[in-house]
Amino acid sequence: QLQLVESGGGLVQPGGSLRLSCAATGFTKDYYSVGWFRQAPGKEREGVSCISGSGSVTNYADSVKGRFTISRDNAKNTVYLQMNSLKPEDTAIYYCAAARLLLFNQCVRANQYNYWGQGTQVTVPS
Repeated sequence: QLQLVESGGGLVQPGGSLRLSCAATGFTKDYYSVGWFRQAPGKEREGVSCISGSGSVTNYADSVKGRFTISRDNAKNTVYLQMNSLKPEDTAIYYCAAARLLLFNQCVRANQYNYWGQGTQVTVPS
């Protein structure tokens, strides 16, 4: 029943910032764990960051640590990915996904997620 609506992608110069949003609609009684994933042309989908239902626990890929911040506003049923110091290698389609995870340490695995957004393009030119 959960639907995810993504926004915030775009083109930004190296070193710039974007904030991606993932808004949940439909059945939102539970606070789902949410992950951000990205897929660049010719590459496999990779986990970027994830956050627990309460927002108290987060995880980041090594490639984005110190640059990206995941957060959530449960009153708005929205999860954010603040992306700073963007690099060309960050160029990808970014997806958010939600699931009720039994073990949060599985949050980096895409196959753990039940619901997916449509994806939003982030482009950082060289």
